[in-house]
Amino acid sequence: MLDEKVREIVEDPAKVSQLAPKEVEELLQEAEQVFEKEPRLIEIPASGQTIFVGDTHGDFDATSIIARRYLGDDRTLVFLGDYVDRGRNSKANINYLLCLKLAYPGNLFLLQGNHEGYGIFQFYPADFWETVGQELRKVYERVLLKLPLAVATGNIIGLHGALPDIRTVADINKIQAGDEEWKQITWGDWQDVDGDYLGIDRYTGRPQFGRTYFDRLMKRFEKNVLIRSHQPGTAQAMYDNHCLTIFTSYAYMPTRTIAIANLEEEIKTVDDLVIQMI
Repeated sequence: MLDEKVREIVEDPAKVSQLAPKEVEELLQEAEQVFEKEPRLIEIPASGQTIFVGDTHGDFDATSIIARRYLGDDRTLVFLGDYVDRGRNSKANINYLLCLKLAYPGNLFLLQGNHEGYGIFQFYPADFWETVGQELRKVYERVLLKLPLAVATGNIIGLHGALPDIRTVADINKIQAGDEEWKQITWGDWQDVDGDYLGIDRYTGRPQFGRTYFDRLMKRFEKNVLIRSHQPGTAQAMYDNHCLTIFTSYAYMPTRTIAIANLEEEIKTVDDLVIQMI
């Protein structure tokens, strides 16, 4: 029964609002089974196109447009986290993304952002989490903490916030929700200054990192470009065009951007990506 409902929603995204509470629970349970089979690090073959999507934060319209334009057998979509809160349609946005994941499990990947980690660190604003209802909230918390943390493809690494201080990219698979490396990935900010670890921002509580840290980790991981989201106050491109920050929600920005990587070509810097507004 749910499979039929998922097909209907993929064809007509507006129908996601018609999901009954029991159907939402079933959707979460089926999505959880998919996420449990995925590693923390998703490795995508370096062929075809990969589309990177920044924070959507309840912008159901943005997610619908992206799915309609870009989701297909010859493309891979990577959402970089933060699907709920701030925007007006958080519940529709996350449920629609879960439906898309069930329909296209190998072509669409949902990474974990800090707003998916409410079960570990509570924060404000959290309008989705505060209004979803206690019992259903526990299920969302459990399921969304099972999302993968990063993707690697060719010379690109994609994640939500900052790079984790680990020995190899593959060690992302060892990261547990709530540990220090998890905080770096889901909460970390970049500052366009020289320096390694810069401490915790006293206003946001986020760990801060500088160029020395970025260069050290990117060299260790043998990657050229980091694509991430999370930090609306920073420049779109930093560190000589090796770090790209994108946002895909009107909750933060007057424009919504995505990044398209043609993996048939070598990606040396951000200049080798296509940045599009939707």
